[in-house]
Amino acid sequence: MKALRFDRFGSLDALQLVETPTPTHESGEVLVRVHAAGLNPSDVKNVLGRFPYTTLPRIPGRDVAGEVVQGPGGLLGARVWASGREPGFLRDGTHAQYVTLPADGVTRLPENLSFAEAAAVPVPYVTALEALDRSLVGPGTPTVIIGFGAVGSAAYALALARGARASVAVRRAEQAAALRERGADAFVFAEREDFTAQVRDRFADGAEAIFDTSGFHLPATIPALAAGGRTAVIAAPPDGHERVPVLDLYRRGGTLIGVNSLLHDTVRTAGALRTLAGLFESGGLRAPAGIVERPLLEGQEAYRDVADGATAKVVLTPWN
Repeated sequence: MKALRFDRFGSLDALQLVETPTPTHESGEVLVRVHAAGLNPSDVKNVLGRFPYTTLPRIPGRDVAGEVVQGPGGLLGARVWASGREPGFLRDGTHAQYVTLPADGVTRLPENLSFAEAAAVPVPYVTALEALDRSLVGPGTPTVIIGFGAVGSAAYALALARGARASVAVRRAEQAAALRERGADAFVFAEREDFTAQVRDRFADGAEAIFDTSGFHLPATIPALAAGGRTAVIAAPPDGHERVPVLDLYRRGGTLIGVNSLLHDTVRTAGALRTLAGLFESGGLRAPAGIVERPLLEGQEAYRDVADGATAKVVLTPWN
């Protein structure tokens, strides 16, 4: 089969398109023919050596949508999706024509999603789902989402599906205008004080939940929280450090929540994907938009585009 593989860390030059034997599934596993595989920023960081537990050589890729071609009879021929902490890190991943996975780690994908649409879902939506769950976002919850990339847009869609009062904070006026044209409540901010004022213009008592998907605005979220409010974060500045106004945080009774989808294996992630499948099939969530499909043959270039900050959701299609 064809696959992307790297045998050293530190440079995307290490990522090569190779011919390698099709993997053999073991007892309790399935062999999945990959129809589409999401490309996430964490996949790029993996090749660059940001995850010390990754073993080499390794085929990267966390997310997959495909068809079971070998494994337990009840799953043969099933359209499935999967994600988790093992593929691409502890075992060969999904940026290939085939991948083996635990049978309990795959679940049937929504009937109303294509393979490409399904492959765009797992990491962004599972991350957003955990952030909203742990931030106690429900009907009527005043919620602000900072950033509108793959995770931010997923979080906004999920917040609306729950009936939350949700707003989006972005840094560019043209992005806010585009979001407003789509019916979203979006605002632009530049400084901490501006962010607080904008939030309190919308929610007089502050936001009960703020989800910072950018990793650069954590200090700004604290003064904007309501009493007992929660801030969830999924990223950090390049040096890994941020100054937080702790006095303000504890006086508000606030909570900081770190969200890391790589803490969860494929079996646990399958439970989240079942929840999401129900929302897509019921119409509570719409299919992801703005997907860019790239053939596996262009995998190295696609990785570089994501590394350079491409905002579109990239999905690799191994059989193109």
